Amino acid sequence: MKKNDFESLGLSDVMLQSVKEKGFEEPTEIQSRIIPLILENKVNLIGQAQTGTGKTAAFALPILDLLNEHQDFVQALVLVPTRELAIQVCDEFNSLKGSKKFHIVPIYGGQSYETQFRRLKKGVDIVVGTPGRIIDQLNKRSLVLSKVKFVVLDEADEMLNMGFIDDIEEILKSTNDERRTLLFSATMPPKILSLAKKYMHKNEIIKTKLSGKTTSLTDQKYFEVKESDKFDALCRIIDTTDEFYGLIFCRTKNDVDFVASKLLERGYDAEGLHGDISQTIREKILGKFRKRLVNILVATDVAARGLDIEDLTHVINYSLPQDPEAYLHRIGRTGRAGKEGTAVTFVTPEEFRKLNFIKNITQTNIRKERVPQIQEVIEFKKKKIINEVNELVEYGTGTNYLLLAKEMLRNHNPEEIVAALVKYNFQDELEEKSYAKIHDLFEHTKRFERENDSFGKRVSEKGRERDNYKKNRSEKSFSEKGKVRMFLALGKYDDLDVKGLLKMLKKETGIAPEKISGIQISDAFSFFNVSEKEADLVLKTLNKDKKSRPIVERAKSSR
Repeated sequence: MKKNDFESLGLSDVMLQSVKEKGFEEPTEIQSRIIPLILENKVNLIGQAQTGTGKTAAFALPILDLLNEHQDFVQALVLVPTRELAIQVCDEFNSLKGSKKFHIVPIYGGQSYETQFRRLKKGVDIVVGTPGRIIDQLNKRSLVLSKVKFVVLDEADEMLNMGFIDDIEEILKSTNDERRTLLFSATMPPKILSLAKKYMHKNEIIKTKLSGKTTSLTDQKYFEVKESDKFDALCRIIDTTDEFYGLIFCRTKNDVDFVASKLLERGYDAEGLHGDISQTIREKILGKFRKRLVNILVATDVAARGLDIEDLTHVINYSLPQDPEAYLHRIGRTGRAGKEGTAVTFVTPEEFRKLNFIKNITQTNIRKERVPQIQEVIEFKKKKIINEVNELVEYGTGTNYLLLAKEMLRNHNPEEIVAALVKYNFQDELEEKSYAKIHDLFEHTKRFERENDSFGKRVSEKGRERDNYKKNRSEKSFSEKGKVRMFLALGKYDDLDVKGLLKMLKKETGIAPEKISGIQISDAFSFFNVSEKEADLVLKTLNKDKKSRPIVERAKSSR
């Protein structure tokens, strides 16, 4: 039996069983390089790796392996930039812990404080959270990190862009000096390196490689679909392609078995290929595929390595690849020898960020398209039936069939006979009720893309503005004699406008709107003028939580 490459990394039998149940066949580059180093339990690590390279499992597996069960303190903290990523990373930890009895929870903004407090009070081994909410829980003393063994900074450059650098430093100060710190970042700006130098003594940097670019002969497109709609979307693509001949990539062996068996049930000529299939059967399957005795091959990345199949019409990413390198390897199997091919990728709404990452790193345009509609499929099949019948007529049908046709025509006209024969043979394929409905996410995707592009710009701008806000606090042109210029660390990004600011100040301080002037709302912060007496009231009221950093201060010109 072939040895699983994960076995060579030093993981325990419990973790290897977990890996097997997940269906992972071979570690990615970052996993094979990081896992042994973490297990050695010696140095802090800096991994320069992108989202989607399998880095979550790269730190989750060894951390789960090294932690002890039944402890009464938080053993590991993972900091991430967004609540979506917090949920995702927490789910990954839970799916990899296997039989180990670890309590793992996500902590992020927007979730009830009470819910989080109850979870923490019950006892937690691993916390995955966003910096702001972790700071809040530390200040409320509902989270204690004094005995933590591991701190992971995931997507550190993204957290930097979002203005979390001060929060991260404050969190690290609340941990013990014996902890191990693991930092992952796609880029290494000076502030990241400075943070590492300050809090990660004796560290080792691991960089992953990415090579190659996408072929110009491959038409790349993606469809955004719900997970439950993927299979029906796949069938529609096959059904609207002349002489489909393609590779369908799945993430795990279980997925391969599921997709291949479902295709066979629907009458498609398909085979599955993964690591559990013996070499003899593998060669037979590939022989049938090369001879086009089957036109659909469903496979994992590992099983498809080394395949050199010519004239593929399609490569379909049924599951998103783990990293951009895998994407390049997959789609490189079509669009060869001067012939055009098509690469199709299915993306769930939750995976859109990962797709954007692949697009950016591979520097390619993966075009968005709508899943073929039911009527499009039916019309395509009608044309195909007409063409095939015309070819049969031209080729000749034979005497026996002509005699049978004449007998049928004695009692019915030709149109009725043809219609009956078409219905007899193709009823299931030509009626709308035979097709499952697929949620149309095309317009949603277009909106999401626009919002995502603008969000990326806003996040970067927000990070830059809040990082440098001290440089911008004077705004002398709005100052008034006898008034105090106030700086507020809230702005348009926090859905604050003039009306909202006046309403907030009225509610919190009781100051009437007419007593507030010189209001200026910027993206990440705001200014306004009040009297000296009212300034003291604003400072005292809005900064009443002594444990948090002040959200309002006197602007420079007022000091």
